[in-house]
Parts: sequence; structure tokens; C-alpha cells
Amino acid sequence: MPETMLLIPGRSNKQGTSLNKGKLKEEYLQVTSTVEMNEEDMLRLNLSDGDSVRLSNNTGEFIATCKSKKIKDLPTGLIFIAYGPSSSRLMESDTGGSGMPISKNLRVQVEKVAA
Repeated sequence: MPETMLLIPGRSNKQGTSLNKGKLKEEYLQVTSTVEMNEEDMLRLNLSDGDSVRLSNNTGEFIATCKSKKIKDLPTGLIFIAYGPSSSRLMESDTGGSGMPISKNLRVQVEKVAA
């Protein structure tokens, strides 16, 4: 059963270094399609590191790989992903006048994808 969580896309060191190698390279695509969630949320959703999850909202959806984080590093109910093609699928076109899509606090449905 899907659960609503808040997705926080952002920059990461690994995303930045892999970007220098190229947006179409495997390293960049992997970094930008891995979601981090705290270990308690993963346990509740019956997820393990490396499992696939579907993230979706009214704008779009994508399949990502899970990676656990300690609750002190990522609070319950929040998930993080490095900016990239995957997270862009969930952002509406509204820019609030800034020229960049609103990309924080995106409400998404999270559900495990069968292997």
C-alpha cells in the first residue's frame, strides 16, 4: 500500500562529481535515481537497501533504488534524492516567478515495486 512522504530533491557531493563525467553516464544516472530514507521508514515499508520503489504524484512518477539512512540524518517521513532526470518528473512547471520549478517538499506516494 502506498504511503505519502515528503521528497526533498537537492544537490549532493556525489551528484556534483558524477555530473562532471556526464549526465548520460551510469554513475550520474545511478546517483540521481537513488532515494535515501530513514531506516525506520524502510522497515515499516518492508524495504531493504537496493530495493526498488515507485515515487509518484499528480505530475509524474519514476522507479528509484532505496538507500537507508540513520534517523538522526534523515527524519521520519522525509526522503532525499539528488537533483536529476528522475526528480524532475515530479516537479510541476510552476516556477513561482523564479525560473526554476518548485522542488522542495514534494508530496509523493511511495510504494515498493515487486522484484
